[in-house]
Parts: sequence; structure tokens; C-alpha cells
Amino acid sequence: LLGAGYATRLYPLTKDKPKALLELGNKTILDRIMDKLEEIERIDDVYIVTNHRFADVFTEWSKGYSGSKRVKVLDDNTTDNDNRLGAIGDMHFVIEKENIDDELFVLASDVIFDFSLKGLFEEYDSHDGDAISANYIESIETLRTMGVLKIDEDGKVTDFEEKPENPQSHYGAPPFYVYRKGTIALIKQYLDEGNNCDAPGYFIPWLIKHTDVYAYKFDERIIDIGIPKAYYEACEKYKDK
Repeated sequence: LLGAGYATRLYPLTKDKPKALLELGNKTILDRIMDKLEEIERIDDVYIVTNHRFADVFTEWSKGYSGSKRVKVLDDNTTDNDNRLGAIGDMHFVIEKENIDDELFVLASDVIFDFSLKGLFEEYDSHDGDAISANYIESIETLRTMGVLKIDEDGKVTDFEEKPENPQSHYGAPPFYVYRKGTIALIKQYLDEGNNCDAPGYFIPWLIKHTDVYAYKFDERIIDIGIPKAYYEACEKYKDK
């Protein structure tokens, strides 16, 4: 779970609290994500990678977690946006720190969604490749703000462009990634080659040149909490839950 950002656009809401621990209805965003992870039996361990400012806050939250997964909070020791590792850097940090040599599910700790993750893992199991999500989005303006996929008739990702001016499809790529054990080494190779370590989507156009990646298509809405207005809209959606 990627949680090392500072969410400065949400200040003062996130001045002393990570975005993932903002409340939606009677639960935090992170609690709602953990509810979804509880549905996937094959997930054994949940690693929350965060920065030094919020490590204690996440650790305190983890003490109250009563689910079935083993949860560990990892402090990447960064202190601000200037020295952050970036999402892909944080992925590599966790892999190295915990000696992970297994399948890996990566997602943002602040993404809001209502659908089950089971379909994504079923898509992953049906191919010999990695799996990412593909959200059908009608709005061209929205697609211009995110990674956009091209997918062939077999569901294989053939192209990926980050924030395109002229999107080649209506499938955006939210931050849900299921990687095979063999892809772990490719994450290190990607970073060793000096590629962009910031957003997790930057890894995908490089990855599809090195291995097969398949898309799980869905059309349920994803809410990206980037600005206060989006958060308040989400609060309204979950006020009765």
C-alpha cells in the first residue's frame, strides 16, 4: 500500500494526518481499502510504506486493525517532497527491506472504490502475465489527467501513455497492479536504468516492453482524492455508511 505522499493540495486536512486516514462516513479510507483486501484470501501480508512524518500515525492505526492480514508499517525515512523516493522507489524499498520474493499486489492507500478486487485477481490467474486495471472513462478531460491504455482483443496491454493530450482509448489506469514473482527483478532493473521513480504508472510503458501485461476492465467509478472538493464529494457519498 503506497502511503508516503504528503498530499499538500489537501492542506490543512492532511497537515498532520495522511490522506489514507481521512474519514469517509464511519470509517477511514484505509479501513475501507482493508475491507476489500480481506476478501482476497491469497493476500497474506500488507505492507504500508509511508514517510517519516506519518509513520507513527499509521503505526497507531495498525494497533487497532482487527482483520486477518498481517500488517506492517514501513518508514522510508523521507521528510518532504524534495527527498521522497517516489512510488516506484517505495515499491523497491519495501521489496528490499522485507526480502520479498513472491507475487505482489500494489495499490494506493488513498484510492476510493466500491467494487470487489476478485475480478482483478481472476483476470491475473487467466493469463501468464502481470495484471493491471483498466477503468472505462467517457470524459476526455479526465483521461488527460491519468495514464491511458490500449488493449488488444485478448486483453493484453499494447500501449500506455501518461496524461496524453489526445487519448488513444477510453481506458484509464487506476493504481491497481498485480505483479508476478518474476517481475520483482524488473522493478529493480527499471530503477537501475534511471527511469522515473515517481508515480507507479510510469513503470507500465516500460514493463509492457519486457513482459506481457493484461488489463482487467471495469466501469465502476474510482474517486481520486486530490483536492478538498473531491474529498467533500466523497464524504457526501459515504455519509450514510
